[in-house]
Amino acid sequence: MQLLKYHKGALLSGKINVNLIWYGKFKPSQRAIVSDFITSLSTSTPSNAHPSVAQWWKTTEKYYHLANSKNTLSLSLGKQVLLENYSLGKSLTQRQIVQLASKGEQRNAINVVLTASDVAVDGFCVNRCGTHGSSKGAIIKGKTYKFAYIWVGNSETLCPGYCAWPFHQPIYGPQSPPLGAPNNDVGVDGMVINLASLLAGTATNPFGNGYYQGEADAPLEAASACPGVYAKGAYPGYAGDLLVDKTTGASYNAHGTNGRKYLVPALFDPSTSSCSTLV
Repeated sequence: MQLLKYHKGALLSGKINVNLIWYGKFKPSQRAIVSDFITSLSTSTPSNAHPSVAQWWKTTEKYYHLANSKNTLSLSLGKQVLLENYSLGKSLTQRQIVQLASKGEQRNAINVVLTASDVAVDGFCVNRCGTHGSSKGAIIKGKTYKFAYIWVGNSETLCPGYCAWPFHQPIYGPQSPPLGAPNNDVGVDGMVINLASLLAGTATNPFGNGYYQGEADAPLEAASACPGVYAKGAYPGYAGDLLVDKTTGASYNAHGTNGRKYLVPALFDPSTSSCSTLV
C-alpha cells in the first residue's frame, strides 16, 4: 500500500476546540453520544477500559512526527449551538453548510455541523456521508483566520445502508446481518464513525495540502484510505473481529468516557504503511 504523500502544508496544531453545531432536531441523548465521543479523544479512560478512543486518536500523532513537526494537537469539546428551527430549510447546499459552520468560533476551532435525519444535503447518500474543509473566517483584530469545518449527516432514514454500515445492512455487496450499535442508535452511532474518519482527515489534511493520496478534490486520507476496516480480519462486507458487549450484544472497538463504547474506523499508520486497528 502506498504511503499517503505529504504535500508540505500545515497540519492542525495547538489547542483546538471542537464546536458542535446541531442543525434540526436531535434528542439530548443523541447529542450526548457525540459530545462524549469528542471528550473521549483526549481523555484517557480508566486503565481497565482498553482499547480507548484516545489510544485510537494517537495514531494521528505519527503524521506529525513524519512531518518533523514540533507541534502537537490537543482537541477539546468547545461550544454547542442548537439550531432546531431549520432556519435554512431541510435541503442544504455545501455553501450553506459552510455558512452554518461559521456559527462556531473561528479561531483555533474545528466547527462540526451535524444535520438531523430529515435534512438532505448536496451529495449526501449519493457519494458521501460527510465532508471536511476549511473556510476563511471573520476578521479578528485585523487578522483573517482560517477555520476547519466538518459536516456529518444522520443517515438513519435516508441511507443507513450506505452511511451507517455495519449497523445496518449494506446497500450493495454481500448481505450480512447488521451489527448492534454500541449506543443503541443506528443513525448517531453511524455519525460517530463518519465524524471520527473526518476528524482524522481534518487533523492530517486540514487545508487540502497535508497528507493525502490521489486527487486533491477526492483525496484518500488517514481514515478514508482504509474503507470498511474496523478490526483484524476485515474484508469487503465484513467489519472485522470486533469486541461484543456481553449485555447488549452490540459491537464496538473502543471505550470512551462515561462508560461509553464506540466503533471507530481503522487509520492508515504511516510507520507501517498499513491500516491499523485497535482490535
